[in-house]
Amino acid sequence: MNPPRGMRDFLPADKARRERVLAIIRERYRAHGFDEIETPVMEDYDRLHAGIGGDNEKLSFSILKRGMDAESIRAAADNPAALADLGLRYDLTVPLARFYATHRASLPTVFRSIQIAPVWRAERPQKGRYRQFVQCDIDVIGDASANAEAELMVASLDVLDALGLEGGTIRVNDRRALDAMLDVFGFAPDERPGVLITIDKLDKVGPSGVVAELRDRGVTARAVDAFAEYLARPASQRSFDEVGIRAALPAGIPAEVVAHLVDLGDTVAAARGGAVPLVFDPFLVRGMGYYTGTIFELAHPSVDYSLGGGGRYDGMIGRFLGQQVPAVGFSIGFERIVDLLPDTAADGERSIVLVHDRDVSTAQLLSLKTALIAGGARVRVERRAKNMKALLERSAADGYASFATVNVESTPETLEIKPLA
Repeated sequence: MNPPRGMRDFLPADKARRERVLAIIRERYRAHGFDEIETPVMEDYDRLHAGIGGDNEKLSFSILKRGMDAESIRAAADNPAALADLGLRYDLTVPLARFYATHRASLPTVFRSIQIAPVWRAERPQKGRYRQFVQCDIDVIGDASANAEAELMVASLDVLDALGLEGGTIRVNDRRALDAMLDVFGFAPDERPGVLITIDKLDKVGPSGVVAELRDRGVTARAVDAFAEYLARPASQRSFDEVGIRAALPAGIPAEVVAHLVDLGDTVAAARGGAVPLVFDPFLVRGMGYYTGTIFELAHPSVDYSLGGGGRYDGMIGRFLGQQVPAVGFSIGFERIVDLLPDTAADGERSIVLVHDRDVSTAQLLSLKTALIAGGARVRVERRAKNMKALLERSAADGYASFATVNVESTPETLEIKPLA
């Protein structure tokens, strides 16, 4: 009796742990001036497949139209759009764009949103990859400056600090720099989507593997030669300033792109007390097709994978409004982060299990329980068992930190509360 593949049940202790982490994320994001919204789990099929969701559109769960009989289903079998009119959201960015287009008149000029909710993708289930998972997104809509990206980065680094994961850094690039770089090397416009897919594998297959795959793709040979020469250059300075950024890029990158990145670094450094927890990575790609400018990924030294990411998507909301609206977002990888954190079951919470004898009345138990709750405790009542060790171990596994035995003479003042651990 398992849940559907790629989806999970959560026992009480797991659920409580997840909620504690979510509470910290919410609290820190709200402290930075972001406001939480909620959108439906479903959106129109056409909106989810409008060409703005990248490869995730292929992973969308569609919902069969109501009232279709067998004959109409067979007739539409080769046309998914004729079979479905709704779908489960595969991310929170497309719903946010639709939300903003719907409610723009009621929102501030610069809107800072929080969305924390489950999304669904028809992934092939494997370790760390699920078909239902929680996303924690913050977005800034209406600000085209580097200040918007800086706000997202500072708030997200603050979340890591609050969760006890200090030392996080953010890898940064710009899709405009990537496009200019491919232009400098000489890749044709129609070759670039495939070239970016290959470049995105640099961490996995290394420079020689990337160059070999580009040659196998049959793209412009002179461009591959120029790119190979660029990869073979001596390691450049890694500082996140104009010197470091220009040293990491070939000549010919637009000055306004470099200036935007430098401004971003200066702003984050000021907010973080002078340190710049940013790393410029000219090969960071991120696969979402709607990114138009700065892109970034959250890293932590304890793991070799990202803990979140995002970027600027200035063109998406314009699809719904008919006019350009600047927007940038950051998504924390909640499922990855919650697995990294130690199991701090009690988290400072006063939680007590009252283990009572058979002859203790319900009235006395509820009176004791009510008094402890009024004092700020979380209380569970359990009848004394023959195997007390098993009872106490289960209580500890459920997140309780202490216990007290109750007899007919017990009062709130005489209870002897002992730690479970």
